[in-house]
Amino acid sequence: MATHPKKLLDQVRDALRLKHYSLRTEETYVDWITRFILFHNKRHPQDMGNAEVEAFLTHLAVDLNVAASTQNQALCALLFLYREVLKKDLGPVDSIRAKKPKRLPTVLSREEARKVIGCMSGTYQLMAKLLYGSGLRLMECVRLRVQACPERSEGTGFCPTSNRSARWQGRTRPDHHVAG
Repeated sequence: MATHPKKLLDQVRDALRLKHYSLRTEETYVDWITRFILFHNKRHPQDMGNAEVEAFLTHLAVDLNVAASTQNQALCALLFLYREVLKKDLGPVDSIRAKKPKRLPTVLSREEARKVIGCMSGTYQLMAKLLYGSGLRLMECVRLRVQACPERSEGTGFCPTSNRSARWQGRTRPDHHVAG
């Protein structure tokens, strides 16, 4: 029985997984690559090059008025496609770039952060404390699981009676030890 070559988007998924990219990144890159192909009337990216990538990115900035970070995300997805999957160098990409907003990030003082967290309750307060105190990203915090143990040692995540430890995204954190 003859084996058929994998479809392009399956090749992209395989390459992303091989390089341990996150599931969210995989979904986003596949979406941008699909949009790129549809923008060029379903032409295969192997048959396209730098000019088509520039046209797509310019379309995003001029016609769709996307943010600079959105356009950059699309560029990263297309660069990954060409470099890692198609093994083709695009060279420099000179498209019209979306304008970056001129703004300073808002940083709360410790007291302001305490007031905001103090206004929360329950799960949301716990999550806010974890985000603020540990530097976890939002989705890392959402996926965090701590196995039940009433006698858990404070701060370590280690449970002396059940030989369990804190679990992070389904895996034992490297800095926590499981006895037994």
